[in-house]
Amino acid sequence: MSLPTELAVGGARALRGRLRLPGDKSISHRALLFAALASGRSKLTNLATGDDVQATRTALTALGVSIRVGADAVNVSGAGLDAWTESENVLDCGNSGTTMRVLSGLLAGRPFLSLLTGDSSLRQRPMRRIVDPLRAMGATIDGRADGAYAPLAIRGGALRGLRHELPVASAQVKSALMLAGLQAEGVTEIVSPAVSRDHTERMLAALGVPVEVEGTTVRVRAGAPEPLQLEIPGDPSSAAFFVVGALITSGSDLTIESLSLNPTRLGFVDVLRRMGGDIEIEETGVRCGEPVGDLRVRASALTATVIEGDEIPNVQDEVPALAMAAAFADGVTEVRNAQELAAKESNRIGALHQELSELGLAVEARTDGLVIRGGVPRPASLKSHGDHRIAMAAAIAGNAIDGESTVRGWQAVSSSYPEFADDFARVTGDG
Repeated sequence: MSLPTELAVGGARALRGRLRLPGDKSISHRALLFAALASGRSKLTNLATGDDVQATRTALTALGVSIRVGADAVNVSGAGLDAWTESENVLDCGNSGTTMRVLSGLLAGRPFLSLLTGDSSLRQRPMRRIVDPLRAMGATIDGRADGAYAPLAIRGGALRGLRHELPVASAQVKSALMLAGLQAEGVTEIVSPAVSRDHTERMLAALGVPVEVEGTTVRVRAGAPEPLQLEIPGDPSSAAFFVVGALITSGSDLTIESLSLNPTRLGFVDVLRRMGGDIEIEETGVRCGEPVGDLRVRASALTATVIEGDEIPNVQDEVPALAMAAAFADGVTEVRNAQELAAKESNRIGALHQELSELGLAVEARTDGLVIRGGVPRPASLKSHGDHRIAMAAAIAGNAIDGESTVRGWQAVSSSYPEFADDFARVTGDG
């Protein structure tokens, strides 16, 4: 999908009606990977449409996995990991940290050479957090600065299960080590310092893999998932922008249907309710271990809050949306213990500081977060910083303001949600 480089928004247009979102990005990555691990045919519908998931699909195809894209489904003919073959080319992960990190866990156990790279942003993101533990399990991995940064060269082989204590809570690192553990001799145990997204645990358990979860500790042994038939629920991280957009725009009343309600993905809802947000959730079913349902949100007067500590790992991707809620809230909101924001698709601390300042707000950037004094934002010329979530955050803020704002670098949303502007126009009555 070809996207414009600039998006114009404004007019305080209420968000109303009902909306279904593209499939959750995290679940989409994992559904493709697990289908490629299984022996048999898998059918995936509502797969996420962005470039990140496309990067995973392209990499799997290069590794010999048969993937057929139909009009309404993606069909994967898996033959197990033993059928994977060495790629003739470098595996380009684009802007997708999930593709590079989680796929590395699988490639660590494959008896061939794999070369992984990405765009300029991904090549600056930290990789030692997967490289060191995978090396300890038996894989041979090299990269820039002794494996600190991509490109990575992985020569896989026999792995042994180990106990890993993660320095930071990271679903990507945890998942990479779990998938390496499915190929290892003995037990692989991963201990996280706090709760992080648990899609890998839920989905693998639902697909017949023996997974033990005890608090923030996960254990796996050698095994493989069964083929899956899955309609992927909507993405909560994408929903966060619509939810905040509705809360801060007078007259809004929006229902988002068939959404992933995984508890590790709804931290932003807890924050927004604490701020006074009128949000209702109704669970309607479970798919592949993942709860699914509907979310209704109405415009609300918001008050400031503090976001910190163990709450941070489960709102990392939603901080750009929450920052815009803070911009319209009464009082001073603080985001603490969130230094990982500086190592995302952009330095999100710096990017949010710049864009909130453009909106006329008093904001302070700190090494581990932000201090945002809510007020009356003004129309502005905003930019994405090449980051899809900064772009969408800017769009919802601009829409809530009388007068026109613009978001430059809009094409950044292609990595996760290229249809965002169309869906946003639909629920604001402009589409």
